[in-house]
Amino acid sequence: MKLSSFMHFAAFGVKTILFQRKDPILGTVIVTDKCNLKCKHCSVNNITGVVHPYKQIQNEMRQLYDMGVRILFFCGGETFLWKDGERTLRDLVLEAKEMGFLIVNVVTNGTFPIDLPEADLILLSLDGDRERHNAIRGDTYDTIMKNIENAASDNICLYMAINQINKNAIRDVCVAARDTKNVRAVSFNFHTPYPDTRELALSKAEKTECCNMISKMMNEGAPVFNLRSAFPYLINNTFPTPCCQCVVIENGKISTCGRCIEVPGLCKECGYFFVAEYTLLFRGNPKIMIEMLKTYLKYI
Repeated sequence: MKLSSFMHFAAFGVKTILFQRKDPILGTVIVTDKCNLKCKHCSVNNITGVVHPYKQIQNEMRQLYDMGVRILFFCGGETFLWKDGERTLRDLVLEAKEMGFLIVNVVTNGTFPIDLPEADLILLSLDGDRERHNAIRGDTYDTIMKNIENAASDNICLYMAINQINKNAIRDVCVAARDTKNVRAVSFNFHTPYPDTRELALSKAEKTECCNMISKMMNEGAPVFNLRSAFPYLINNTFPTPCCQCVVIENGKISTCGRCIEVPGLCKECGYFFVAEYTLLFRGNPKIMIEMLKTYLKYI
């Protein structure tokens, strides 16, 4: 991370904590909800199948930038399906960098060739070993691992949503993150139980076991891009929600924190690690602040 970027984020954090401000710093643009997969845990794919045009996304990026957002995510659906004429996802990343965003990340299911060295991080979904990943996402594991091996840069962060199907595969994904070429780290979430996927949710005891395994793998040198000090809050769902410092924009509509905010009662069952980490950070939790500083400087 550049020193100028670090100073900007540090100043934002100090102002937010001291003055209890609710300005956003992290924003996500949904470029499409179209996806080539039908994953068992996903409730937001192929609802409209619309690929949003370049001018609209450009305007949404400017809107987020004017709000103060400096960490930008492009998300889907599947982001690599996005194109408008000759423009591709790379053009969006380059546009965001030129616009002034300090960190630009992309979320993908990894089934398309990964030729995007301009992104700061590519968060790539890997949901277990071959058997359990394929049980969730279809027969895609080998394709994904091949695409990772042939990726243009080492900016990949594996991204695992832990649920009833893959809860015993945390070690496998940590080992993959540690030993696979072009992978920088791994980031975890617990499954957030939308009404149509409630059967995949974890109990408190299961979350505890999962966090214990993640901690064990961290102790063994796995490059985990999460904060251990947030685990007790995630297990007990005692972190404040929603996260006012994060926003999502989809087809012109801005939602605080995420698209799930409008589902009644879902915030109380939130499994997003970053939401816990960010809300605790901007409430001035000292352990979170120290650990986030070390983690972000190491992996971004």
